[in-house]
Amino acid sequence: MTVAILSGRLASLALVLAILAAEPALAQEIAHGNGALELFDAEGQANSPAWVKVWLPIMLGTFALGLVFVWKRIEARWVVGCVIAGFVAMGILVGGLGMPQLSGFIALLHLIFWTPALVVLLRRRTFLKERSLYGAWTGLVTAVILFSFVFDIRDAAIYLDHISGVGLLS
Repeated sequence: MTVAILSGRLASLALVLAILAAEPALAQEIAHGNGALELFDAEGQANSPAWVKVWLPIMLGTFALGLVFVWKRIEARWVVGCVIAGFVAMGILVGGLGMPQLSGFIALLHLIFWTPALVVLLRRRTFLKERSLYGAWTGLVTAVILFSFVFDIRDAAIYLDHISGVGLLS
């Protein structure tokens, strides 16, 4: 199965899960913060710990740097494309369908949309082969995604547990 087919299937799964999740999440009062079941909007970001406030611009800046390389490099195209696809999905689901912007939901979208880019980065391992600004960027963006996934896996699991009603992680 190619990464493109996998991306499409994962995006479809995200949409179905998000639609199914909307009603239970809206049925209760939601705090603003960076916890898996908290709203991560402007107020949620303001309520987040200092390290999260520092991390966000580092993460976004690292992804944005991919725009410098996107015209000539496949890994950059995957990274930038996957990040943009995640933003589009977030816009549709949060803005268009009114899904609450819970941190766990955002984490789930990260896992779904960034995984194909991470697979390409790890398969090609340009960060080990090239001693250049581009090689350094591929290493940095790989580290950024992996570091984010440490928290995203936990938050997505909590979110999925919550919306499914299973309650194993509550």
